[in-house]
Amino acid sequence: MTATPAVSVDSLRVEFPTKGGSFVAVKDVRFEIMPGEILGVVGESGSGKSVTSAALLQLTKFSAGRVVAGSMRLVRGDGSIVDLRRSDERRMRNVRGNEIGMIFQEPVIALNPAYTIGWQLSEGLRIHKGLSGKEANASALELLQKVRISNPKRRLKQYPHELSGGMCQRVVIAMALACEPRVLIADEPTTSLDVTVQAEILSLIALLRKETGAAVLLITHDMAVVAQMADRVVVMYRGEVVEEGSVRQILHHPRHSYTRALLAAVPKIGEMTGTDGPKRMKIASQSGKEFSPAVASEEPLLEVRELTKRFPVRGGILRRVVANVHAVECVSFGVNRNETLALVGESGSGKSTVGRCILRLEEPDSGELTFEGQNLLTLSRAGMRNQRRHMQIIFQDPYGSLNPQMRLLDQVAEPIRNYRLDKGTAVEDRVASLFDRVGMPRSFLRRYPSELSGGQRQRVAIARSLALNPKFIVADEAVSSLDVSIQAQVLNLMMELQADLGLSYLFISHDMAVVERVSHRVAVMYQGRIVEIGPRASVFGSPGHQYTKTLLAAVPRMDPDVSFADIEVQARALPSPIRSVDHQPSSSRYREILPGHFLLRNDLY
Repeated sequence: MTATPAVSVDSLRVEFPTKGGSFVAVKDVRFEIMPGEILGVVGESGSGKSVTSAALLQLTKFSAGRVVAGSMRLVRGDGSIVDLRRSDERRMRNVRGNEIGMIFQEPVIALNPAYTIGWQLSEGLRIHKGLSGKEANASALELLQKVRISNPKRRLKQYPHELSGGMCQRVVIAMALACEPRVLIADEPTTSLDVTVQAEILSLIALLRKETGAAVLLITHDMAVVAQMADRVVVMYRGEVVEEGSVRQILHHPRHSYTRALLAAVPKIGEMTGTDGPKRMKIASQSGKEFSPAVASEEPLLEVRELTKRFPVRGGILRRVVANVHAVECVSFGVNRNETLALVGESGSGKSTVGRCILRLEEPDSGELTFEGQNLLTLSRAGMRNQRRHMQIIFQDPYGSLNPQMRLLDQVAEPIRNYRLDKGTAVEDRVASLFDRVGMPRSFLRRYPSELSGGQRQRVAIARSLALNPKFIVADEAVSSLDVSIQAQVLNLMMELQADLGLSYLFISHDMAVVERVSHRVAVMYQGRIVEIGPRASVFGSPGHQYTKTLLAAVPRMDPDVSFADIEVQARALPSPIRSVDHQPSSSRYREILPGHFLLRNDLY
């Protein structure tokens, strides 16, 4: 590394106007990034991470934000300095993409659905480098090859919706690298991606850093990602930098209480070795009563047998069925009382469809669903509605699962009133007790969802799912969108509720570290089938299927001595689940490799 930083920020202050006056989003932030260095910026949502990166590119002004103090300087390769704060828009248009590249969090949103991948890649090359259309197309092809995207010639002619999330993110990285920027900003580049795709993308960023020598600003809330990616770390809290140091110093000798809380809340693969059941998450700042996670019963609550669900693909002028999407194929498992069965796998593996079929939010094509001895598939619509009193679901998105125009009190009370359970009872008192149960202040009863954080909204969603005193809850990626410390609080809440109320969970997730912490048993799904199922300790300690091993290998670890650049994840895109109309798949056959631990005989991987 040279002695001159590629970019430096000093005493940065950013404010946003509100009805009550100016809101200070970033206060007195300072840091430097050297060429070839990865600086990790960590903190929860609202800590000022993304605002800081947006200020570097003068993007805050497009959302009414103002940089009111401080300096931001970019040092070019020839030693000249660009004052990023005082540069006019003409100069900033040249800086954006040309001098500073940006990898956005949501690849699907970052790409224009109306233009091909090739057009979007070549646009920046034509504008910033003055290349002809033919030259820009040739460079676009080289960029796709550099980010290791499969079949790059074909991808140039495709549209974003035709690519997977991981492929779209590779395209966004290629766009950020198109003009060989001196600084690369990666703003939560893997938050929405599956664990194997995340490993591939982070490995790619680490490799490209070595090849190009670019300075990288990596923004994330995942301390395990920082451990394996960053050279130095800046910890932000409520708009301020509370700690800065080398990655080893921050991980092994954190000084600030907030940093210690972030590190304590990170679930770590392998820390459950030697334990059979779930274990509460470590939260440094959490106070309250201790609890022992539930011990699973041997009494069955739910039985799923040969569950199959296909979605028709229609084509032609007459819109006839020309193929089927085999979303779920011959899936069988059971959930006992007081037990958490985790269903894991990548996007498209069929996890969520299984959960929705159990509740008959999607009608299965075939199979058996037995809940407390009752065959759910024989129930009428009215009968299934009554059965759902005992079966509830917590959705992934806490922002989309609540009605923005209803008070929280009314939303939690709604199922009570719908099932006419409010006779002779004070509904508000019932809702208030549910708020107490999930750790929400009663003063929030008359608030609206827009006044809550993501973690608070998810607590309200959990309170609503408990309103009818259910016995079984499908938690569909219920914590995947939450910051690590909020995630830990919600997971502890779910385990506490299970211990107190005897709940059973089908815990759907792609986060293996979280699954190891909260589950009694684990079922791994791949291509619509369960390829491995067994006790959590057995599946994590002695994985039998290659796909399970791939998922475990891709989990980021809190070890700065292991770099993503050194990891080869043997991941591949999920094969297309679309089959011809007359396709007849084979039945799922299993063999027992350890007590209660079964492995699929069919060769799918």
